[in-house]
Amino acid sequence: MVPALPSCPHLPAARPELDWRSLHRHREAGRGEVFYRDCLEYGHCLWERGLAARALLCLDRAFGADLRGDEPVLRDYPLPYAATAWMVGRVPPGVFIGNPRVHFQHYADRMNEPRREQRRWRAWACWALVRRVRPEWPGDPRHLVEEPAEAAIAAGLRVAGHRGEEALWQGCLAGAGPRPS
Repeated sequence: MVPALPSCPHLPAARPELDWRSLHRHREAGRGEVFYRDCLEYGHCLWERGLAARALLCLDRAFGADLRGDEPVLRDYPLPYAATAWMVGRVPPGVFIGNPRVHFQHYADRMNEPRREQRRWRAWACWALVRRVRPEWPGDPRHLVEEPAEAAIAAGLRVAGHRGEEALWQGCLAGAGPRPS
């Protein structure tokens, strides 16, 4: 039995009827503002159901939405850096989340189009958040990749991200600390 987890304050309330079809319908409808919000809501729904790893993957999909940066949904629910750090820091022992540090390390290094650079720097930004919140989680020593410094991630977000995204991430990074014991 998977335990129910507390609601994330950085995500919209999840409609209980959400399931995989909520995202699947966007294959034809596009991956814009509605897709982004559905990813956030479905990720929240999965989290509350105790499916932490799947919830984090939904936030990945939200980061990949095709947004310009001025959509109204982003005013209410900014890119989910804070939600990512919050979830990683609050996953209870025994609830599967995998190793998000390894996930983001591999994801950033193997990113494809569309918007490859934007999505790659976002993955590195999440990787840095995970390292800050869960420093005990190791990287993948067999995956030889140059891990960027935080200054390089900030520069990447400044160039490839939305206006203000670098500051959004840096604020989340500054507020993130190791998970309390």
